[in-house]
This record gives sequence, structure tokens and C-alpha cells, in this order.
Amino acid sequence: MLKFTIRRLLITFPQLVILSVLVFIMGSMMPGDALSGLIDPNIPREAIEAKREALGLNNPWYIQYRDWVFAMFQGDFGTSIFHQRPVIDVIGDRLMNTVWLSLFSTILIYLLGLPLGLVSGRYNDSLLDNAITGYTYLGFATPQFIFGLVILWVFGYNLGWFPTGGSVAPGLEPGSLDYILSKINHLILPSFAIALIGLVGTVQYLRSGIIETKQKDFIILARAKGVKESAVYNRHVFRNSILPIAAFFGYEITALLGGSIFIEMIYSYPGMGRLFLDSISTRDFSVANVLILFYGFLAILGALISDIILSIVDPRIRIK
Repeated sequence: MLKFTIRRLLITFPQLVILSVLVFIMGSMMPGDALSGLIDPNIPREAIEAKREALGLNNPWYIQYRDWVFAMFQGDFGTSIFHQRPVIDVIGDRLMNTVWLSLFSTILIYLLGLPLGLVSGRYNDSLLDNAITGYTYLGFATPQFIFGLVILWVFGYNLGWFPTGGSVAPGLEPGSLDYILSKINHLILPSFAIALIGLVGTVQYLRSGIIETKQKDFIILARAKGVKESAVYNRHVFRNSILPIAAFFGYEITALLGGSIFIEMIYSYPGMGRLFLDSISTRDFSVANVLILFYGFLAILGALISDIILSIVDPRIRIK
């Protein structure tokens, strides 16, 4: 297990290098630069060119890439021209908002998805199963932003039960009880919007696993020995059916961290996804490049976590 983990971490480095090169090249090929559209047109052209020269924007892409990489190894991720602040500070302001949104969404996905999958698989082909699978088909076919807009319109604008934007009510002292409750209140709608789509895969995987597992010989033998039906499902069927979900857990949690862009835009939620789109639209490539590298690292980390979890859950699989 330890050797496998170290080997996978070593493989991560060249993958990140290749990703960073591709991202930097594509960013340099886009029209304009970080100063485009952000400078007063009354400023003399010579002053604008001097600013570009000072920032190194006139250098070839490989020179800019080299300087960028060397600076990152020294802990300097650059300065956001749009925000006029260090990139690490700009991302840090949004990071915890996205982490909390992903955490709440993950909890909701498994709190709702596991019971629905268990019921659907145990009572397959029943009316209840048809209703649950019908919802999952609808979830597979419906884009996430549609769910987000419908939930926002119903519970935010029509009923007024929850706030329709932001991450916390203004004027509250950070760390106070009112501040924490306001943060949770602002998380409910976007978390449900993500979870209602995110759970469809969990339900389908678990349902299929239960239907397949409950027909195996060891389950028939357990029933023949007089084991209670609840014990058959809780101890044998469910445990053996959850392997695919465990295998994809790492991918799912990291995908939520990087995949909530549309929900953050719909709910005006100040997270990393919204920051990423804003950095692209303003050509703030110093922020966009770091975010893409971060998302790439999350994808690689998710694959590693999934492999480790699968080897722990299933005793038959031991990674040496």
C-alpha cells in the first residue's frame, strides 16, 4: 500500500508538468493579455508598452512559463492584475467557500443517495423502484444548471425561504453564531442543487449492485440458514454492493470541488468556480493558470484516493 501510494505520487509530478505547459500555451494563444480592456485609453501608448515590458508580457511564452514556474517554486504564484493582489490570497478568499459547498453537497448526496439506492435495489421492479429510477433518468438527462434555476426560483424567489445569492449576510461578525448560521443558510440551496443531480449516479450504482449481489449463491445460502432478511441486506448485500461507490468516492469529492462553476454563477456564490470564469473573462491568466493546475491536481488526487479506499473496503483487493 505504501509503495503504491508513493509511486502514484511520483507519477503526479510529470502529469502536472505536462498540464501546466499545455495550459500556459493555450492561455498565451488567446487574443489580448491581462492588460487588455483594463487600461485607461487616454494613457499614452508608450506607457502601456512600458507596463507590458515590465510585466514580461512581451516575452516569448516559454520565457514567461519559465519565470512563472521558478516563481512558484519560491512560493510566489504571481499577482492578479485585475484584483491587484497576490494570486494565492485571491484564491484563498474563495477556497473555503467552495470547500464548504462541496462538503455539504457530498453529505447530502450520500444521505439521500444511499437509502434511495438500497430501497430501489431491494424492491426492484416495484412502484417505488420505478419512481426512484424515473427520477434518476430525469437527473441524467437534465443539466445541473436547470435544477439550480428551478430550485432558486421556487424556494428562493417564490417562497423566500432561503437567500438567493452570496455566502453570508452582510454586517455579521466572522466567527459569531449568527455568522455561522448565515453561512449554513446560504449553503442550503446551492448544495441541494448539486446533490439532486450528484446522487443519481450513486443510486444507480447501488441499485445495480444490490440486484446483482442478492442473486449470488452466498446470499441464497444465508437465507437458507435462516438469517434474517434485514441482516442479509445490511451485512452481506449492502457491503458487497457498495464497492463501485467506494471506487468512485475520490473522483466524486474532487469533481465537486472543481465542478460547481455553474451553480456558483447562478447563486452568485463567491467560490473558486466563479473566480475561474471571471479570471478567463478578464484575461487574468495568473489566476486562471493556478486554478487549472489546482483542478488538475484534484483529479489526480481523486484517482489515488479511490484506489486506496477500494483496497480498504474490499479485502480481496490489496494493492502492494
